[in-house]
Amino acid sequence: MSKKIHGFYDSVLESFDKAAVHTGLPKGLLEQIKLCNAVYRINFPVKIGNKIEVVEAYRVQHSNHRNPTKGGIRYSSHVNQEEVMALATLMTYKCAIVDVPFGGAKGGVKINPWKYSEDELERITRRYTVELIKKNFIGPGRDVPAPDYGTGSREMAWILDTYQTFANGELDSAGCVTGKPVNQNGIRGRTEATGRGVYYGIKEFFEHKDLVSAIGLEPGIAGKTMVIQGLGNVGSYTGSISQHEGDVKVISVSEREGAIYKEDGIDIEKLLKVRKSTGSILNYPGAKKLKTREEALELKCDILVPAALENQIHVGNAKNIKAKVIAEAANGPVTSRAEKILLKKGVVILPDMYLNAGGVTVSYFEWLKNLSHMRFGRMEKRFDHNTYLNLVGITERLTGKSVNDKEKAFLTRGADEIDLVRSGLEETMISSFQQIKEVYKRKRKITDLRTAAFVTAINKISNDYNSLGVFP
Repeated sequence: MSKKIHGFYDSVLESFDKAAVHTGLPKGLLEQIKLCNAVYRINFPVKIGNKIEVVEAYRVQHSNHRNPTKGGIRYSSHVNQEEVMALATLMTYKCAIVDVPFGGAKGGVKINPWKYSEDELERITRRYTVELIKKNFIGPGRDVPAPDYGTGSREMAWILDTYQTFANGELDSAGCVTGKPVNQNGIRGRTEATGRGVYYGIKEFFEHKDLVSAIGLEPGIAGKTMVIQGLGNVGSYTGSISQHEGDVKVISVSEREGAIYKEDGIDIEKLLKVRKSTGSILNYPGAKKLKTREEALELKCDILVPAALENQIHVGNAKNIKAKVIAEAANGPVTSRAEKILLKKGVVILPDMYLNAGGVTVSYFEWLKNLSHMRFGRMEKRFDHNTYLNLVGITERLTGKSVNDKEKAFLTRGADEIDLVRSGLEETMISSFQQIKEVYKRKRKITDLRTAAFVTAINKISNDYNSLGVFP
């Protein structure tokens, strides 16, 4: 008899079970919170060149304790049902942690998107959307997809257009999907949202002296060394924002083509330009090429940011990890078995279900914008500017001193959409971490932040079920 492989979904369920014992909730309620409500598997034909290809795809709605459900669509040749179930499950807990009123969902299309032309990808995307429409697995009040690995604003625009073709005249139809281009009912700041959320989460952790000193580091993110695995949307924004706003030193980056190391730091924006012009991060000037991509994970650093796919840190390499903090920018990069090894070593893991919630948080802002049919900042920006201008004028008159034009422009500027989005995201990441820490400190038997995050999420979801009167 072959031994069952311990997969991503198994790790999520293990983490849930570990946390559930600390909640004191009834077994039946925990079972409802744990399991996926609906799994939709699709096989649809698409004409590619002169041939017909049958594409395998999924949409999983984990929980409808709040509606709509919410979660990205992943394009990858590794997509399978258990992976999508795991991702949908994490989405439920992620939304609960950051107080976003959605249930969790996720989609997956089993293709390698880099092997298809733009026209072929459009056909696949539109056909997948039609399949979701047929079964009511999409809609602003039902289920709202978003980008994930292998997809972006372009695919979301195709989904919106397809949905609106079938939902002619639906007033809130733009809210059927988030992550859209700004000029097609999207929101400023969505592209950077997950990476920026990762930065805010790491920064907030380093503000807590008791947690930071326990691992032998000084409070504050400035000057900390960082290793990044994966230079996609999340990894690149995490790195560049951490450098520019947090003064973090990125010493190593790992990508598909290999990994590089530079002790005095790698400029992420420069690295992205080098990769775009030469096709490889290995051409970054002055950097040492590591023997393998995996070697980067085992470098000595303060912060390790796995921002690629799941199961990257496992029982085979966990004992070699030298980072003080693992910031899970990707979904499920550390297996539950590897986590046990890391926790024994004293490594702090900032869990994915909290740390990469920036995407769904800003998606929520976009959804609200679509339902309100108004750009954030439109009503108050000019009023705020005029108010601040008057205040500066009064201050100048009373003090007899004046400020220059540059200073005046800074002091009197009203908030635009991007400012409000970033402010809302930062507040969300700070308050959510504080809630997790409160559980972590209050319950003595909880020894890690992931378990504390799960307990936080489970309790919030339980409160939702009780308020609905589902369990008399």
